[in-house]
Amino acid sequence: MTNRQFFLLLLLAAIWGASFLLIRIAVDSFAPVFLIEARVLFAAVSLSLMAILMRRKVLIKGLGRHYFIVGLFNSAIPWMLFAYAAQTLTVAMLAILNATAPIWGSLIGRIWHGQHISKQGWCGLGLGILGVILMVGLAPEMINSESLSALLAATFAAGCYGIATNYTKHVKLQVSGFDTSHGSLWATVVLLLPLLPFFPMNHLPTSDEWLAVVILGIVCTGIALIFYFDLVAEIGSASALSVTFLIPGFAAIWGYIVLGEALTFNVVVGIITVLLGTMLVTGFSPMRFLKKRKGDLQASSKL
Repeated sequence: MTNRQFFLLLLLAAIWGASFLLIRIAVDSFAPVFLIEARVLFAAVSLSLMAILMRRKVLIKGLGRHYFIVGLFNSAIPWMLFAYAAQTLTVAMLAILNATAPIWGSLIGRIWHGQHISKQGWCGLGLGILGVILMVGLAPEMINSESLSALLAATFAAGCYGIATNYTKHVKLQVSGFDTSHGSLWATVVLLLPLLPFFPMNHLPTSDEWLAVVILGIVCTGIALIFYFDLVAEIGSASALSVTFLIPGFAAIWGYIVLGEALTFNVVVGIITVLLGTMLVTGFSPMRFLKKRKGDLQASSKL
């Protein structure tokens, strides 16, 4: 991994960590449904413009069902649930629960496709669940119906990512990541449109809240996906997955700097335990990652 690729990985983690901050900033005025509809609309338009600039032909014929399924489980449901949870939980807590997605993905793969889970994987599943329990159990102020409903919503949102991952992994379609993201974002726009009259905004958003949504859609969704596809193409999906382990740290920093959210003991314990569990499930090794990066740097220095 070159310095540019490593910087891109850190930048992507910082951008995706900021997405939870921006949701927290905007959700009080927009409310979850309007917020996510605006997010996916800005993101879909930005990817359409990118496709035009790259002169990239977008595949549509025969893929409508595929785009709607991915849009439902990878964007519409989880993003609305995270937006709902953001009305109660801190930025760091949202990112911790988001990081459990590979854990639920592994469990869903076991149930759905009979996917084998090693002893290490089962330990990871247990650690991930324990991390969420510790995050709540070590903070007595969170033991109330509002916090628990937000916690369940964010956990189910992470589970939806697991459904989407297992679907895309086993569906027999030759569709690129760019086309799937682009098509599913437009499908999400259509899916959420009928809900808008029933879930209106809470009140008129301020200019800062509008700015947060624009950045959330264009930068944290549209541009971030382009960065991610570039990384996958250059270093492979396994190495690109390491961004998952960096997001909670960046999210906690953003929450502290912008909103003054304290990095409490239960959050630190939650981050460490959940990330350890996710590493066991995915087989990710920080030492192997750093060793590979060192080898890549040495190889590039000889060129």
